[in-house]
Amino acid sequence: MILQIETATTVCSIALAKDSEVVAFKQVDQRNAHAEVITIYIDEVLAKAGVNYAEIDAIAVSCGPGSYMGLRIGVSTAKGLCFALDKPLIAIDTLESMAYGVITGDIDADLLLCPMIDARRMEVYTAVFDSKGNCIKPTTAEIIDENSFADLLTQHKVLFFGDGAEKCGEALGGNPNAQFLPGFINSARHLTNKAQQKFLTKDFEDVAYFEPYYLKEFIAGKKTL
Repeated sequence: MILQIETATTVCSIALAKDSEVVAFKQVDQRNAHAEVITIYIDEVLAKAGVNYAEIDAIAVSCGPGSYMGLRIGVSTAKGLCFALDKPLIAIDTLESMAYGVITGDIDADLLLCPMIDARRMEVYTAVFDSKGNCIKPTTAEIIDENSFADLLTQHKVLFFGDGAEKCGEALGGNPNAQFLPGFINSARHLTNKAQQKFLTKDFEDVAYFEPYYLKEFIAGKKTL
């Protein structure tokens, strides 16, 4: 069984999967709630499945890019469990897991997938995948305007989704090949297929040295008096 943790955005999501099937799940979409609920949700998910900590085979975590604090909380929790239980750590790229969350649905084989994570103002963390989950444009921090993805949109239909896509509709929506998936929420359930693949191939991280993929350095704002 693989315990799966997703905290890269405003969502704190926990899932337990067995043989690529989610057997228990809980999440909340609430900013700054991660530290408060993450261990509670893990306990509740395991209890719901009737599983104790010793029965977990590995811990998978969404490793970024995304929210600096969210990633720190999720990865720190996953590493702590790995140390305490002597279990392997599996890291899943957040944008890739988002793509897998859409691939599970019925989509056109020629459609390109563009998950987007909000990175303030008109900037997003994004990458582009084909309908099988292969990355065709690597992860970048990109400021979106009406010319963004012009090379892809001239020849392909592109599906934009995630909390970053919601603010890009005005800039990109004028292109007939630009499609938008409203209401997409990052979920620990989306880690399932990739986590199982990595578990079977023993593609594990070094628990002592692993760090989240922040993409950009954290810059603290000035404290107001």
